[in-house]
Amino acid sequence: MAKSNEKITMKGNPLTVEGRCVEEGAPAPAFKLTAADLSDVTNATYAGKVLVLVSIPSIDTPVCAIETKKFNQEAVALSQDVVIASVSRDLPFALKRWCAAEGVDRVVTLSDHKHRGFGKEYGVELPELGLLARALFVVDKSGKVVHVEYVSEVAEEPDYAAALSAIKDSL
Repeated sequence: MAKSNEKITMKGNPLTVEGRCVEEGAPAPAFKLTAADLSDVTNATYAGKVLVLVSIPSIDTPVCAIETKKFNQEAVALSQDVVIASVSRDLPFALKRWCAAEGVDRVVTLSDHKHRGFGKEYGVELPELGLLARALFVVDKSGKVVHVEYVSEVAEEPDYAAALSAIKDSL
């Protein structure tokens, strides 16, 4: 499990990643993303909740779909004080369509397509692809980052057990 974004690859090929690494123990960087209803959401939208930010390249790829469905299944057993948000550059319309087709109703999908600040703030910007790298950030109720995972190989899934442990420890 990588705590750094220094060596991220896609199918073994190195990728350029822009943005600073998010560090555990630090306040969560500010973000402004777009929800499925086209409203803007920020850190303040989820104040007082445990927030899991799941950065993915695109919901329409196999690994991202598997990851989002897995977190949707896990969310059922979690407290209502936990919000799991999947963040990508996909259009809000595509995210809404995908969730409806796949029965995903516990993961919130958010788009960085409009504002394009999340990638650099969270160290997941892939400039050559115009996408976000795969990563996980768990933010506790006070707004502090308590878990970071930069997935070294974009085509692989994250460490679900570590993320779920951090979520449960934050409640």
